[in-house]
Amino acid sequence: MFRKIDDKTYASPQITLAEVAYAKALGIGLIINNRPEGESDDQTPGSEIEAAARDAGIAYVAIPVSHAGFSMPQVEAMQKALADAGDAPVLAYCRSGTRSTLLWALAQARSGMNPDEIAAKAAGAGYDIAPVRATVDMLAAQAQ
Repeated sequence: MFRKIDDKTYASPQITLAEVAYAKALGIGLIINNRPEGESDDQTPGSEIEAAARDAGIAYVAIPVSHAGFSMPQVEAMQKALADAGDAPVLAYCRSGTRSTLLWALAQARSGMNPDEIAAKAAGAGYDIAPVRATVDMLAAQAQ
């Protein structure tokens, strides 16, 4: 269920409390929730995921992204969360994993990663960054 984007980052559709234990077994050190609360009736509330993560010794941060799109504060928050995790693996989730991957891509571009490398890593995990590719290119150029 968790798709590996790079050496330390996984993206996933909505996780359950049981999957927090799986994340712990994988050595995940940070869970990033990119899903707004109340997006659908079947989602596990972020507060429950946060409590389970903390009980398992996993850090947790919420950076909700609605279908309205991405903002610079969200990109900056994702960049900071990934940096603050250090060498610990990170799991980011939303409804399908797409918004988490796109936000990861934007954060990596802002950190100066090559856009083609970002696209290749996302594609390797089954995600297409085409919806944000122009912004990825712009952020990467600005980071140079």
